[in-house]
Amino acid sequence: MLGRLLLTYLKPHRGLLIGVLGFQFISVLASLYLPSLNADIIDNGVARGDTGYIWSTGVLMLGISLGQIVAAVIATYLAAKAAMRVGREIRNDVFEKVSGFSEREVSQFGAGSLITRNTNDVQQVQMLAMMGATMLVTAPLLAVGGIIMALREDVGLSWLIAVAVPILLLVALLIVGRMVPLFRQFQEKLDNVNRIMREQLTGIRVVRAFVREPIEEERFRAANTDIMIVGRKVGSLFVLLFPVFMLVLNVTVVGVIWFGGIAVDRGEVQIGSLFAFMAYVMQILMGVLMASFMTVMIPRAAVSADRIGEVLASQSTLLPPAEPVYQFKTRGTVEFRNATFSYPGAEHPVLDGVSFRAEPGETVAIIGSTGAGKTTLVSLIPRLFDVTDGSVLVGGVDVRDADLPTLWSTIGLVPQRPFLFNGTVGSNLRFGKADATDEELWHALEIAQAADFVREMPEQLDSPIAQGGTNVSGGQRQRLAIARAIVHEPDILVFDDSFSALDLRTDARLRQALWRELRHTTKIVVAQRVSTITDADRIIVLEDGHAVGIGTHDRLLETSATYREIVESQLGVEAQA
Repeated sequence: MLGRLLLTYLKPHRGLLIGVLGFQFISVLASLYLPSLNADIIDNGVARGDTGYIWSTGVLMLGISLGQIVAAVIATYLAAKAAMRVGREIRNDVFEKVSGFSEREVSQFGAGSLITRNTNDVQQVQMLAMMGATMLVTAPLLAVGGIIMALREDVGLSWLIAVAVPILLLVALLIVGRMVPLFRQFQEKLDNVNRIMREQLTGIRVVRAFVREPIEEERFRAANTDIMIVGRKVGSLFVLLFPVFMLVLNVTVVGVIWFGGIAVDRGEVQIGSLFAFMAYVMQILMGVLMASFMTVMIPRAAVSADRIGEVLASQSTLLPPAEPVYQFKTRGTVEFRNATFSYPGAEHPVLDGVSFRAEPGETVAIIGSTGAGKTTLVSLIPRLFDVTDGSVLVGGVDVRDADLPTLWSTIGLVPQRPFLFNGTVGSNLRFGKADATDEELWHALEIAQAADFVREMPEQLDSPIAQGGTNVSGGQRQRLAIARAIVHEPDILVFDDSFSALDLRTDARLRQALWRELRHTTKIVVAQRVSTITDADRIIVLEDGHAVGIGTHDRLLETSATYREIVESQLGVEAQA
């Protein structure tokens, strides 16, 4: 997966890669040529006392060294530029893929894991792309070129290379082999830390309300300790790699000096050639060291690439239609035809054979006990899920055949847990209509009964809103979310228990304003309070996923025992009068 991922994303930047390879090639050739010039200075300049030769060769070495530095800097810059672009494009693709996921895929991966995959995992692949581009030519050229140049200087000492290189490779293979499973464990532990941290930040009020701080701290400490233990094992192996390499390198150098000194004493080798051979041995071993360093990085990047590939290869259950419909036959109609929905692996469907129709301008309310399937039902309208049987039609078109942006543009959804984005009141209201005027925003706020408290804010529409709307109350957050949906100007408004945080007086005023100002908008209302839905055109009573009653408030009191129980539990028997 790692190779395919890098090939896919590096291919558009092959011009940069060619530049990296070219400048790295120049840099390595220069480093291979310098020891030979150094040997010439010692053997032909110093030995003969030829000052002119020493100066001329020294200036040449200085020029080559400067050229090597410039080439290495340019190669590193180009490699970094290519790697940063690769990281940017992978993150964009992962984000776009996740944005198209249904609730089912998001739940399957987990929000914390998806965040880790698009940050830490992409960073690992990005780092490998950069290091690989810079070392791709350097390591093999240093090793192979160093061997060739060393053999030119002294064949008799080459047995030292034949012993040192296999030892280094064996050490690298043993250590890297133990690192691979640890890298996967590390990424999984990191997912767990992110998940717990996200839960605790999101549910901080619940944690404090139940005095769970010590328990949650211990839970985070345990997860943090787990990742520390795995990281320590990886670090121990990584730290072990370099001392062993340096030991082999230094022992090899000592061997070159020892056996080379004997050869010099016999007159078999010149001192300059011995120094050049030593330099080439160090370059060979450095090339092997670089290759080994890459083998350490590759397993971790491979694990990260597999995790990224799982996201990119995952197919959303919300597949776009082959021939999407861009126009609806009738604006504002919603129809369920024997709609059934089951979660994967569930024994029983959440919804089973639900059928009803909402005409333009009507208000259809949905009520039922907790777990009856109310939220799942309204989630089928904007196609957050797909029915497993039957069909859902919006505007006379099956939602599975409709173009998704067109479908979503005709629906305004206020979810059960309203979410506000970091920004201002105005930026949140303009989320569905970027060019909305201030007058439109204030009109929506008036309908949503939110204008009064927004006017009391220091900067009104420009007042800051924290991420998630944590700096406003639950009721204010709900009303701002309702106003945002109204600004969107949809044909269908879906309220998923969106009045639960409002007091009865505000609830009544809000409903009156909605029915008065949005006469031609179809309103689908999920509610827990009977008082919220008594004036609805049609009420659907759900029980265990079945529609056990459909009708007006008065008719259901006569015909539906389930609805009567709900009314009695909330309003008392006298409410039936």
